[in-house]
Amino acid sequence: MENEDFIDARSETEVKKFPVVCVGGSAGGLDAYIRLLQNLPCDMGVAIVIVNHITIMPTQLHEVLPRFTTMPVDLITDELSIEPNHVFIIPANRDLHVKDDEFHLEPISKPRGWPDVITVFLRSLTENWDGRLIAVIVSGYDGDGADALCDIKENGGITFAQRPATAKQPDMPESAIASGCIDQILSPEEIAAEIVRIARAD
Repeated sequence: MENEDFIDARSETEVKKFPVVCVGGSAGGLDAYIRLLQNLPCDMGVAIVIVNHITIMPTQLHEVLPRFTTMPVDLITDELSIEPNHVFIIPANRDLHVKDDEFHLEPISKPRGWPDVITVFLRSLTENWDGRLIAVIVSGYDGDGADALCDIKENGGITFAQRPATAKQPDMPESAIASGCIDQILSPEEIAAEIVRIARAD
């Protein structure tokens, strides 16, 4: 029994080392999310976390995006387990953290001005997730996420920015590119192809 328990525990640990893809965006992000999800298979073995920094109104992404993917699309609740082959959506006006293989929600730490929820989540991933990390910055205002991209790379992760010419609002990908820590600058469709390649290579 002891050996069986050890095997079960090890299997559970290994399962929780799947890649997490953080897709950070804001204004114009919906177009990029759709273009990404339409080109991602449902069985890659990765978790897709969409961190859209809306603070004024409740998000509707969990109602809209299921039309464009066969993966389950879940609005994140506190202590929700992180699972592969799912799309997870941050709720509005919350900071998102990772601990013990679960999502944890906290009151937003920057309630005024441009939020930094993408940066907060990426830094939590670098500190608390053992699997491969992939950061994708797409259309949006301001530069949320840029400050954490070097941390992702230092932890062996991979970073993408949407090609500004393909973004409805290029501020956020341009800020990401200016960080000097972006591996590839691509269209959403090309980013999806790279995510598939990385997932299948692991």
